[in-house]
Amino acid sequence: MDAPAHRIVVQMKRERRLLHRFAPLNHSLFKRWPVLAFVWLVGCSTTATLDYSNVHIDTRSAIQAASLGPGDEFEVRAYEEPAMSGQFVVCQAGQIDYPLLGTTTVEGLTAAQVARLLREQLIQRRLIKNPSILVQVKTLSSKKVFVLGEVKTPGRFAFVDNMSIVEGVTLAGGFTQLAERNYAIVTRADTSGQRRIPVPVEKIMQGLAENFVLQPGDIVYIPETVM
Repeated sequence: MDAPAHRIVVQMKRERRLLHRFAPLNHSLFKRWPVLAFVWLVGCSTTATLDYSNVHIDTRSAIQAASLGPGDEFEVRAYEEPAMSGQFVVCQAGQIDYPLLGTTTVEGLTAAQVARLLREQLIQRRLIKNPSILVQVKTLSSKKVFVLGEVKTPGRFAFVDNMSIVEGVTLAGGFTQLAERNYAIVTRADTSGQRRIPVPVEKIMQGLAENFVLQPGDIVYIPETVM
């Protein structure tokens, strides 16, 4: 596990232990003041709210997250030019070998930027008069997400375009029996700093809440249920 991810998990576990420390109070509350106990339990609910659906997306970070790197695979479709179409994998130098153009640097570019680059190069070199090119990313192997905590196979996984939190949990083998399924904590870093976003994963699975799309570098932590 990477050092930043490990530090975040340790901190989260410390916070969960504090919640466990207060858990025994539940029993005495139920016996002496049942109404007060009910209020306490509602206030301490471990189901995430739906505020996550309004999370601001940092444009610069999102563009950087979608950019290509070594090991990433994408498809180029050139209209009525089958020889210019095909699958490409970015080499360690950040380049591909594209028909007619040869070695072309694509590292750090998004799919739309690669399409524009190829089109401009083909026109400038007078190889094709007016090419129509579409680039679609297949895998972003250079980008990772972490799924940790109460999942069956925690670890680091390759990011794919439009990857949802449900897909991330599924890649990690699904929940354990002790998982707090409706209070996953997504730690995300962007230009404004680091944020923690609670997400109700099981409600998303049940179609009761809006989906949550991950970004490369996200750390998904599934805590142990408090009660």
